[in-house]
Order: sequence, then C-alpha cells, then structure tokens
Amino acid sequence: MAHQILSKTTVYNAYAFSVENLHVKLPDDRERDYNLVRHSDSVTIIPLDSDGNIWFVTQFRMGCERILLELPAGTIDDGETPLDCALREVREETGMAAGQMTHLGSIYLAPGYSSELNHIFLATELYPAPLEMDEDEFLNVERYPANEALLLAQQARLQDGKSLAALYLAAGKLSS
Repeated sequence: MAHQILSKTTVYNAYAFSVENLHVKLPDDRERDYNLVRHSDSVTIIPLDSDGNIWFVTQFRMGCERILLELPAGTIDDGETPLDCALREVREETGMAAGQMTHLGSIYLAPGYSSELNHIFLATELYPAPLEMDEDEFLNVERYPANEALLLAQQARLQDGKSLAALYLAAGKLSS
C-alpha cells in the first residue's frame, strides 16, 4: 500500500511558491504531518555553441546570498510546455536561440520538501535572437569549453545542483 494524503492545508502563498501542510497515512498505518513547498516545474538549458563552448550565466541567489555560476534556467509559465520554456529562457538569459533543443531528462530538485520537477535540455545550433530578461534578473554570460565544464565543479566554481546534474546527463553528448 502506498501513502495516503488525509488532509492538505495551504499555510502560505507567495509569488513563486506556496507551502502546504499535509497529513499523511504511511504504508505501515502510521500518520504524520509534512510540509511541502509547491513550486512550478522548471527547465535547465545547456547551450552548446558550434565552437564547443557552454554558455553559463552568473547571478545573485538569495538562498546562498552570493553570486553563482549556473546554466540558464527558468520556471515554466502556466500553459507553457517544458520545451517552449527552454526555448524562451535560453533567449532571455543568453541572447541566443537554439536551432536544436534535445530533452536529456528530468530531475526533482529537492524531493524531500518540494514538488518542483526540472527538465533538462541541450541547446545546439545557436544563433543570435535576444529576448528581454525578466525585470528581476541581473545576469552576466560566461562561456567555457565543454571539456572544462566539469572542472568548474571540481574547483568549486560550479556549486549549483541543477547545473551539475544537467552536465552529468549531457556528459556523453558533450564529449562527442
């Protein structure tokens, strides 16, 4: 028998997420309360140009109170598919559009307390086609050779979990 949600109460609503209290019956018949952050699903994009460079962005992140090096990413809007979001976000964050977008897989970012599922895409055949950034974004673009991307993690320059997972999923495609 799987778990059963006995009750669900929204305890907080914010712009980007809500928090719910769930009263759950576990498979062994025990009952327990959990807090769950409901967050829209998201995308992470690995923009790979024809010279073999991956396009990263740097931006301030409140959770760690510092500027992080990351792959472009964003939240899926209502009615938008993961692919449509990836096509939009790569243009907003790097100024480049993708002639080819390949879905590599999906990961839960923090399944212990969040519902957010992140869809990972490899963007190739890049060409200039900028879109205006969201008003709360302040990004800088940095390019690194694909064969050096994992070194960024080993040097602790890349500490963003979704970017690390995305590079892992793309490893076979980046070395070919």
